[in-house]
Amino acid sequence: MDPHLFAGIPVTDFPAALSWYEKFLGGPPAFFPNDIEAVWNIGDGRSVYIVVRPEHAGHSLVTLFVDDFDRWVADKAARGVEPASREEYENGVRKAVYRDPDGNEFGVGG
Repeated sequence: MDPHLFAGIPVTDFPAALSWYEKFLGGPPAFFPNDIEAVWNIGDGRSVYIVVRPEHAGHSLVTLFVDDFDRWVADKAARGVEPASREEYENGVRKAVYRDPDGNEFGVGG
């Protein structure tokens, strides 16, 4: 059995979140299941989605590991999305932490 990931990120303002995630993830969603959700496929069997759930917005923690960390960070910066913070661990792993308009954390490591 090969599990698939479908990670949800609750937001308050759908248009603002949609705009931010389009910049952050590099394009429009793969599909809209309904008028309060948008889904991006980020890899084979891996998706993230935003959903309007104001009571839960701002509490998500998602982390991706990418092959080319520097390219990922530069690509986001070229689209006007900068990390809120950066970390480097003793083992050499680096992490950039991005925050969407609701404060949800989307970390990228490499």
